[in-house]
Amino acid sequence: MFYVYLIKSKKVNNWVYIGSTGNLRKRIAMHNIGQVRSTKYYCPFRIIYYEAYLSEKDARKREQNLKLRSNAFNQLRKRLIESLES
Repeated sequence: MFYVYLIKSKKVNNWVYIGSTGNLRKRIAMHNIGQVRSTKYYCPFRIIYYEAYLSEKDARKREQNLKLRSNAFNQLRKRLIESLES
């Protein structure tokens, strides 16, 4: 399985990261111990959302869609309003 995920910083208010991986537990652990360069200053994190895909290509396409198309992310954000605010 391949995953697209959103994590929210517990340290910096309203800071959300979108990523994709083949091993979700390991990748979240890497984020939380500061091993990911783009997120190390914002840890610790909590996962607020993920989607599972059979194809890595599909997961990567979805990740890019969420990162590059504000409309796609805004629709998801509306569904996750309570998770993003807490």
